Amino acid sequence: MTRMLHLLPVEAYTSQQWFDHEMRDIFSKTWRYAGFMEDISEPGQFITVQAGLNNIFIVMGRDRRLRAFHNICRHRGTQLIRAVGKTQKALTCPYHDWTYDLEGNLISVPEEHEEFGRIDKSCLGLKPAKVDIWKSMIFVHPDPDAPAITEWFGPVEPHIGPHVPEDLIEYEELNNSYEIKANWKVVVENYIDVYHLSHLHSNTLQMYDHKAAKYHWEGPHYVFWEPPVGAFLKDQESKLIAPRVIPKDMNGAWVPMLFPGIGLAGSEDGWNIFIIEPLGPELTRVSNRGRVSNRSGWEFSRQSMKSSMFWTKFGLSGKYEDHDAMSKDDPMVAGDFTGEDVYACEQQQKSLKSPYFETGPAAVGESPVIDHQKVVLKWLGDGK
Repeated sequence: MTRMLHLLPVEAYTSQQWFDHEMRDIFSKTWRYAGFMEDISEPGQFITVQAGLNNIFIVMGRDRRLRAFHNICRHRGTQLIRAVGKTQKALTCPYHDWTYDLEGNLISVPEEHEEFGRIDKSCLGLKPAKVDIWKSMIFVHPDPDAPAITEWFGPVEPHIGPHVPEDLIEYEELNNSYEIKANWKVVVENYIDVYHLSHLHSNTLQMYDHKAAKYHWEGPHYVFWEPPVGAFLKDQESKLIAPRVIPKDMNGAWVPMLFPGIGLAGSEDGWNIFIIEPLGPELTRVSNRGRVSNRSGWEFSRQSMKSSMFWTKFGLSGKYEDHDAMSKDDPMVAGDFTGEDVYACEQQQKSLKSPYFETGPAAVGESPVIDHQKVVLKWLGDGK
């Protein structure tokens, strides 16, 4: 029997040294998702994002152009602005009141600096980063001279589905954020593990034919598609819970994982982005934002009513039945595939510390896990 040979040691998922290396050589050197175009639509609006070792903010200038800067004052490095908001004409550091305009130029400092330091303001503007837009999403790169984002995502674009997110609208009820007590790579590996879909999610994702899934790699990016099962495909218009967003001849689930940790999840009636943010060696934050068809509320209600009979009959249930009046908060009972994934990731992370931990025989659908580990090693210089 062929054994699954992991390419990464246990320390890659538990040690601060590995985590620091990844923050420096992966997340500080790649494009990071920051938000959607509508998040910054007026001069003075800004958002911030952590890109590895770098906190970066994107702001719209008076000329309505987006600019990105490292979120550190040029005086003592204090964080200049907080997570999200709107300013009027300038950005002022809370520590010593150094003030910058929306284009990143230093425009004023306290009198004591002017008098004793004779500061040349033209040399002390904010350090620039790079900002670009891809499929209505704003991305940043810590290096202002990084290649265009089209070079990074270009090869994968033909394989991520027919969805056009810029034509869709955000659906607040799909948005959420939660923390998983596991290394970010455990979360990614779970996402791209095709083998587990028909087992862990046997009662929550049975709408799609997991055995017919097609997947491959485009550079460091993983692409994935699977078709609906016959019961879900037949007369599908009466089964979608929201108005259709893709052509009928392109049915299926498109669920790529773009490196590092940027998941996209599109289906017949919606599109989501799934952002994996490492917080520590054994802690990861996941943020989701969803988009649906730009249709009227009446059309959504009509579609929901039309599909309710199918979903009542088809049903979604947990991996285990609630025979013993177990709490509905039990992720293996609740019938929520996200809860099932979180449970699996956290249990795997706990087992890493056992002296008896080892990986078992590999199924074909687990090959993406090894391939992702190869990508990580390549970015880290093939090892520690």
